[in-house]
Amino acid sequence: MKVAVLGAGNGGVAAAWDWGIHGHEVSLWSSPEFGQHVEPVAEQGGVTCFGSEKGFGPVAYAGHDIEKTLAGAELVLAVGPAYSTEPYARAVKPHLSHDQLYVVCPSSCLGAVVFKNALGLERHTESPVIGETSTLPYGVRITGPAEITMYNKLQGGFFVAALPGIGTEQLTSALAQVYPGVEAGGSILQTSLQNGNPVIHPATTLLNASRIESPGDFLFYEDGVTPASGGLIKAVDDERLAIAAKLGLQVLPDPEIGVRQGYMTEASYVEGYVHAPGFRGILAQTALDHRYLVEDVGFGLVFLSDLGRHVGVATPVMDAIITLTSSILERDFRAEQARTLGSVGLGELSLDELRHL
Repeated sequence: MKVAVLGAGNGGVAAAWDWGIHGHEVSLWSSPEFGQHVEPVAEQGGVTCFGSEKGFGPVAYAGHDIEKTLAGAELVLAVGPAYSTEPYARAVKPHLSHDQLYVVCPSSCLGAVVFKNALGLERHTESPVIGETSTLPYGVRITGPAEITMYNKLQGGFFVAALPGIGTEQLTSALAQVYPGVEAGGSILQTSLQNGNPVIHPATTLLNASRIESPGDFLFYEDGVTPASGGLIKAVDDERLAIAAKLGLQVLPDPEIGVRQGYMTEASYVEGYVHAPGFRGILAQTALDHRYLVEDVGFGLVFLSDLGRHVGVATPVMDAIITLTSSILERDFRAEQARTLGSVGLGELSLDELRHL
């Protein structure tokens, strides 16, 4: 199968490696301003992986030509942070093919809706098939030119859902060629709510803020998750699970999904992260102005808090984290409304209509 990967960050380069090493013809694209990782892949003809997975994955094309990247592709993976979803879709729009499958990976809260909106498609349009995954299927970092270190490739707990849901089976079948643990999600709200990044990253970052701003490295999970940060993670998770319950969605607590994915061996909010083999060796960021706050608060928690208000679930802990992060980074994330039901055109939907997305 010919696969196009949009985005050359940690996840995009990992996806290009994975599909390449599985024998698929891969093209990797990035816009020029974020293209520092593309050139080495083009020079090497692929990506070398170290860590829990190993080997060389060939990449047929790596560059900035979106038309060349998409030509003939059967599967298009838009891999990147929440703020990349709309630009990726705008790049795709002039070359949109109804024969291609498009997957926003990860969802980062209603990524499939954002992608469709940017393409100018109605939410209920069945062709082309467009969906999203609940999370990135890797714990991975780029550690050198055309090189990645894999900490964990998900063994399960990796969900995909299409919008509308009639396309979910087709996406699940396509992704299963490389991700045998992929599961069909119940809806795009389930894939959005199952994403654990807004649960883990902001809590751990804020309670290690002084350490992050001080000289010297430390390990984000092994050193950074303590009883205090673990307790805050749980408090955020409890609010997320309450929203899911109100919507009638099956969403697992983060430590439980972590065990299922192979990151963790113990479903607890402190020791589970500290001793997680899939998180071992991951360094903390060196600044607070980082996606663990900018994305996971500005998009993730803002969306979850807004969704909670919409369905009648209070989120005081999430709201406190949004307020604190806004103060620290001197920007009003709530006012920015980077990702809310209203900003993606779902603000008028009733609780019952949201349940049937």
